[in-house]
Amino acid sequence: MNTTTAMVKRTDTEQVIQLVTDSVTSPHSRRAYRRAVRDFMAWYAESGQTVLNKAIVQRYVAELNAEGKSAANVNQRLSAVRKLASEAADNDLLSEQSANGITRVKGVSQRGHRVGNWLAKDTAQDLLDAPNTAKLKGIRDRAILSLLIGTGVRRSEAASLTFSHVQQREGRWVIVDLVGKGGKVRTVPMPSWTKAAVDSWAAAADLSEGRIFRSMNKGGRIVGESLTGQAIDDVVKLYTHKAGLEGIACHDLRRTFAKLAHKGDAPLEQIQLSLGHASLKTTELYLGIEQDFADAPCDRLGLRLAEKES
Repeated sequence: MNTTTAMVKRTDTEQVIQLVTDSVTSPHSRRAYRRAVRDFMAWYAESGQTVLNKAIVQRYVAELNAEGKSAANVNQRLSAVRKLASEAADNDLLSEQSANGITRVKGVSQRGHRVGNWLAKDTAQDLLDAPNTAKLKGIRDRAILSLLIGTGVRRSEAASLTFSHVQQREGRWVIVDLVGKGGKVRTVPMPSWTKAAVDSWAAAADLSEGRIFRSMNKGGRIVGESLTGQAIDDVVKLYTHKAGLEGIACHDLRRTFAKLAHKGDAPLEQIQLSLGHASLKTTELYLGIEQDFADAPCDRLGLRLAEKES
């Protein structure tokens, strides 16, 4: 079988999507792949395609480009379609030849890099001070914002954080054995004010084990044993919207941590370790660092040539 129609005849759309989402571990990737595969299958049906092969996927990419989609967006969608082809072949829903052709479809070249958003120091401080700590929800939300800005963790990492993760190492509080993107494990230092915000929440909520952050109802009562990454993102959007900061999301607070640390002269490699980036180059791109020819590193060596006597 080598058609999407054949796949749908043997199983429904959700089951096909499940093949893809089950093959990735990151919750963020699962959501992104689910959306991308659903969009592709909708396009496939609406455009009247009858086969699934390299040429069809190339046509899909061309139409995305024509719609003005960004290179990053197109490449993410293409990655999901490649994964769909691979999983379909593994489950005898697509021929190996067709699947191999689809995996060879080239992505869109991405020139430059998107710097993204981050908050200035005073704006970040205002955001930390925004929650109403006279209420339990405000105490929780302040702790969430403090964790995101103070440590640079991802929203999924914040959601999965437990009290056992927070320990002392070399006289300071850290988050130990944090499992991040791609299953990478790291230890993240925590500033004293972030620890204080977390402690305030724990004391007010009478919590000492399990997940640190919990879901709450509109009445301000804890109603669950955990909190989703999306709920954490909703907390960020709530307070940034109140502050008139449109378009700011959790990842921008992670970027804010990196930017403020860099401006505070934190070593770049230490920022890299906190963020969990695989390479220093990724951190440099993340921060939007460009080479400074006016004040270059070679100007800071403090060396000179001795003057020879004539």
